[in-house]
Amino acid sequence: MTTITAEPSPLAFDPARAALVVIDMQRDFLEPGGFGETLGNDVSLLAAAVGPCQTALKAARAAGMLVIHTREGHRPDLADAPPAKVERGAPSRRIGDPGPMGRILVRGEPGHDIVDALAPAPGEVVLDKPGKGAFHQTDLMQILVNRGVDTLFVAGVTTEVCVHTTIREGNDRGFRCVALGDACASYFPEFHRVGLEMIKAQGGIFGWVSNAAAFADALSTLKSNAA
Repeated sequence: MTTITAEPSPLAFDPARAALVVIDMQRDFLEPGGFGETLGNDVSLLAAAVGPCQTALKAARAAGMLVIHTREGHRPDLADAPPAKVERGAPSRRIGDPGPMGRILVRGEPGHDIVDALAPAPGEVVLDKPGKGAFHQTDLMQILVNRGVDTLFVAGVTTEVCVHTTIREGNDRGFRCVALGDACASYFPEFHRVGLEMIKAQGGIFGWVSNAAAFADALSTLKSNAA
C-alpha cells in the first residue's frame, strides 16, 4: 500500500489493484485540423496535459500498474453513432466527414490515433469507445474485474466531458476515482477548474483530485520502501 496526496483527503491504495486510465489523447482532439478545431476550439490548450500524462505513464509503467488508453470514435459505417451526435456541428465538419486527418472520429483513420508523445506501450490496453464515458458499450468493466481493480487514476481530455463522464460512471460502479488534475485539460479553462472542483466537492462526491507528480511520488515511495 501507498498513499497519494489528494483532495479532499489523502488516499491509500494498492498499485496492484489500481489502474491508470488515459482518456482520448487523440490527434482529432489535440492537433490542428482535427475534430476539436473544426468545432472552433483552440486545441493548443490541451497541450498542457501532455507532459503530466507522460509523468503519470512513466510512473505507472515502472510500478507495473495496469495502464488503459481510450479512444473515442466510431465504426466506419457509423452504425454505432447516434444521429443526434452525428448531426451536431456545421455540415461538412461532422463525425464521419473527410478532414485533414481522415474521416473525423472514425476508427482506423489517422486522426483517431493517440498522439505520438503518449503512444501506448506494448501490452497496454487500448479501448475504443463510441461515447463519452469509457464504460459505455466497452469491455472496461470486465477488464477491471478480471484484474481486481478498485481504484482508477484518470487523466486525459476533456476534463468536463469524457474525463468527468468516466469518473461518474466509475463512481457509480463502486470504483474509487482520482482525477490527476494537471494531466487533464479542456478547451475551456473555466470548465476544467469547475470540473475538478465538482469531483472533490462535498467530501469527494465523485472522487479525489490530485496531480501527476503526487501520483509518481506515491509510487516511488512504495518502491523505495520495498527496496
